[in-house]
Amino acid sequence: MTKEEAENGRDDMAIDGAEQANAVPDGFDANYLRIYYGKLFPHADMFKWMSYGNDGKHPACDRSYFGRREFSFTLENDIYIRFQSFNSVIELENSIKEKCPFKIDIGPVYSVDPAKRHAYAGDNVFTPVERELVFDIDITDYDDVRYCCTGADVCLECWPLMTIAIKVIDAALRDDFGFNHILWVYSGRRGVHCWVCDGKARRLTNEQRTAIADYFRVYKGNENSHKKISLPGPVLHPFLARSYTEVLKGFFEAKLLPNQSLLSSEDRYEKILEMIPDASVASELRGRWQENKRASMSKDDINLVRWDQLKSVLQSGKQKTQGIRRCVEEIVFSFTYPRLDMEVSKHMNHLLKAPFCVHPKTGRVCVPIDPNNCDEFDPTTVPTLSQLVEELNREGLRQDAENEWDRTSLGESIKFFRTTFLQPLLKSCKEDIESSYNAKLQQSKNTLSCRTQSNHLCPNVYSHLFNPVINAVEDQN
Repeated sequence: MTKEEAENGRDDMAIDGAEQANAVPDGFDANYLRIYYGKLFPHADMFKWMSYGNDGKHPACDRSYFGRREFSFTLENDIYIRFQSFNSVIELENSIKEKCPFKIDIGPVYSVDPAKRHAYAGDNVFTPVERELVFDIDITDYDDVRYCCTGADVCLECWPLMTIAIKVIDAALRDDFGFNHILWVYSGRRGVHCWVCDGKARRLTNEQRTAIADYFRVYKGNENSHKKISLPGPVLHPFLARSYTEVLKGFFEAKLLPNQSLLSSEDRYEKILEMIPDASVASELRGRWQENKRASMSKDDINLVRWDQLKSVLQSGKQKTQGIRRCVEEIVFSFTYPRLDMEVSKHMNHLLKAPFCVHPKTGRVCVPIDPNNCDEFDPTTVPTLSQLVEELNREGLRQDAENEWDRTSLGESIKFFRTTFLQPLLKSCKEDIESSYNAKLQQSKNTLSCRTQSNHLCPNVYSHLFNPVINAVEDQN
């Protein structure tokens, strides 16, 4: 732990993706990063987002809101500076330009200014009060179901696993939980992050966040168990059934199965056969595949042929056990269902990398992903730091460029962030602020009206005292 980390850090604060580069990689350069923060990073948009409408002039705006948000900077040589806070967009921008962080993490909104937390006594004074509901999905968690890459490496053969995760989680967040303001962001290297920014999402307790995370949980095994999926009950939960029929099944059979050659060789199909609970059924399929090795010479894809055989055996009328019939679904789920880092979603105090950061390993910018067109997202074409600087130099001063980023390939990502996420979010925030203000104003008027009635009591407030007496008199009459 560095001196700065010891002075500013706290052991219970978790930071996403803490590993950093020991050497400057291709496409990443500290001098280029300074240019990026000076000309391209959307400081004002980040400020507006994190303010949630509280930077306006409305009397109900919480002027301290943004100043209670924690920012964490990771500087060169793994120096962590935590509990940073800023009272304005100018302060935020100046600090980023001055410190030139290799990574920016965003934490919760606290009850008090996090930079002044030591000035407050008591255990419960400094506590998180708001935080977006966040999800973190990393391609390295899929290493047991992909053969094209391992570790942090990713290619167009395995990236669709991230695409499928976006489709499944995004649909559930909108359709099952009613959230509207959701931002998906490329992590810059090997995964995706999700920010759910609705007011009701930001105010969730840790217990409520855990309940939502558990809603998505289907993995019950561990890395040493053959069966990692548990699908209990006679029928699938509606969310799982929808995910299976609309997303997972088609992706597995059309893309993952042939592209990753999941049944092409003995060492690979054995992993699937081990998931079948009936040893005799697995043995039957194994024998058929070992005897028919020359089927791989046919024009039909051996993976698809063997998959059809597996489904035929498992779903035939001879299989009376529900666990056997359910096995096909469990195999598909095991290979395709989103693998979330549950701890990231459960706790308000987890820090997550800010959008539009530059990943120090790849030099790629953490750009937003459109969930409605996530099939078209290609991580290998995401702008790099060196590419953006070259574009700035090549374009020079364009008269038709409203902003610096309009001259670069980053422009479309910032426009998307603004038009499809930020503007609708801020409109909703302002409506919520106005609605809350009017409700409190009306409540205040009602209370004042009751207090000013000097000759008779307010019936709304005191009716519970007189109704029993009135009823008693009526009974006597």
